[in-house]
Amino acid sequence: MTKEKIILGIDPGTTIMGFGLIKVVGKKMFFLQLNELDLKKYDDHYLKLKLIFERTIELIDTHHPDEIAIEAPFFGKNVQSMLKLGRAQGVAMAAGLSREISITEYAPKKIKMAITGNGNASKEQVAKMLQSLLGLKTIPKNLDSMDGLAAAVCHFYNEGRVEVGKGYSGWDSFVKQNADRVKKPVKSPKGK
Repeated sequence: MTKEKIILGIDPGTTIMGFGLIKVVGKKMFFLQLNELDLKKYDDHYLKLKLIFERTIELIDTHHPDEIAIEAPFFGKNVQSMLKLGRAQGVAMAAGLSREISITEYAPKKIKMAITGNGNASKEQVAKMLQSLLGLKTIPKNLDSMDGLAAAVCHFYNEGRVEVGKGYSGWDSFVKQNADRVKKPVKSPKGK
């Protein structure tokens, strides 16, 4: 019996969240869908996070992915932008973890390397390669959805390799792999 699974790739963002889905049958991948959640019209950051969570849950409940690949935030100079991206990634991850789906993070350079062989490739180069690999007729004008699809394809290419980024199969797995993030109880000084 041929093994089948679905991989959901997510490029988190508070302006646009791109996502793509592929189906893996044996050692072959097939394109299912790509799209984006446009959040530009919303001013409330917390509303955006809620919408990211709800859309991710909707994708999970509709397509039943076996695994999620998510693009890790890149390190930039603007701390506020990084914080917002981290929150967007976190709520997308929380949606997957709430459905007990395995999640793996990939750095943007790792995704570009997996798709094009060049970690410094442009978004357009990644999109063209995905178009060729998956037989897509057209490339969307906005490339955020292609970035989500690229995360899914990167995960497919990295399957079975020892070093694939951080993977979580649930909250317990997340806590174990991120023990340094767990807040330790503070002991009060004696006599107080």
